[in-house]
Amino acid sequence: MTQTPARSRARRAATAGAAVGATTAVASGAGSVAAAAWFARRVLTPDRHRPDDVVVRATRPSSVVLGLTAETVVPGRYGLWIDEGFGHVRLGGVLSVDTAAGTVERALLGVDRGYLGPGGARWNPYYYASPPDESLDLPTEHVMYAGELGPMPAWVVPAPQGPGDRWAVLVHGRGARREETIRAMPPLLREGWTCLVPSYRNDEGVPAGPDGRYALGLSEWRDVEAAIQHAVARGAREVLLMGWSMGGAIVLQLLDRSPLSSLVSRVVLDAPVIDWGDVLAHHARAHRVPPHVGSLARVMMRQRWGHRLVGVHEGVDLAKTDWVRRGEELHHPVLLIHSADDEFVPYGPSRELARARPDLVTFEEWHRARHCKEWNTEPERWERLVADFAAG
Repeated sequence: MTQTPARSRARRAATAGAAVGATTAVASGAGSVAAAAWFARRVLTPDRHRPDDVVVRATRPSSVVLGLTAETVVPGRYGLWIDEGFGHVRLGGVLSVDTAAGTVERALLGVDRGYLGPGGARWNPYYYASPPDESLDLPTEHVMYAGELGPMPAWVVPAPQGPGDRWAVLVHGRGARREETIRAMPPLLREGWTCLVPSYRNDEGVPAGPDGRYALGLSEWRDVEAAIQHAVARGAREVLLMGWSMGGAIVLQLLDRSPLSSLVSRVVLDAPVIDWGDVLAHHARAHRVPPHVGSLARVMMRQRWGHRLVGVHEGVDLAKTDWVRRGEELHHPVLLIHSADDEFVPYGPSRELARARPDLVTFEEWHRARHCKEWNTEPERWERLVADFAAG
């Protein structure tokens, strides 16, 4: 049948339209894969460079004027790294806020090192910035223990009567420093626990994992297990595990996977990651990552075909980190501390886990601490809760 010119033009237009549509779909799919790979890498890659995030506007004999941010107005005690991290000062409570000028004045508690003057600085949520022997004048052993990837540095702070058979192993969070854990030492030491603060892969100055990426607790637990083995070799017969943020996720994986979990008598979790899937969804929304891209990132972390694009050596299966769903698998008493306004690890899964396992989980809710700053805002309450739980 002979086509008319009009019909021929219509067919060519339809063919061209289909080609354009197919090309657009391919491009869109490729774009989604690239975006998902970028998002996954952001989650799994350690932050080696930590830029200044606070501006010192003015200094006075007993106070500091800072630029107004969500962090600088939170109540409590904090620190500032100055001089590109070589210096440090300690700050107390808020004295005044000038919203029109965009400033907040806080008490100056001390200059530990360096020169404090106007300019850039970095917020220190731990308050302490040196090992326990320097920060709290605690007798501290700087030890090395044998990890899966090589020697790992750790601190051992013996209980007042000397290292006994009760050891508390304190696990810091993602991208954090061991100094994050120092605030837990006074109440634990008073209750007779020797404190061991381990490192884990991809910490600054320690062996990296095979791919230089975080596994969100799915590999790091083995480094903490090695630290417990060190404690056992030195006489530990009972272990208290404590973890902040991703340190909580590491602790939960160790309880699930390590035969040494039989030595653990109790667990303290501060702003823990109870479900990495929930955390990733929160950050996807915060960074305006489309839901399908966030879902694809999770698939790429888990599936072998995505490993090269994400840059991981072994799969990261977030389903294994969902302890709301896996709640029936928990067997240890848990003190769970979390703030309702946590901007980095939403507290919803912590609350849900506590509701699902009231027989094991004691949930203590804060309301204005943001992420991992419960001690900073209410130190007396925090230390009392930890001491009472550790004494049980």
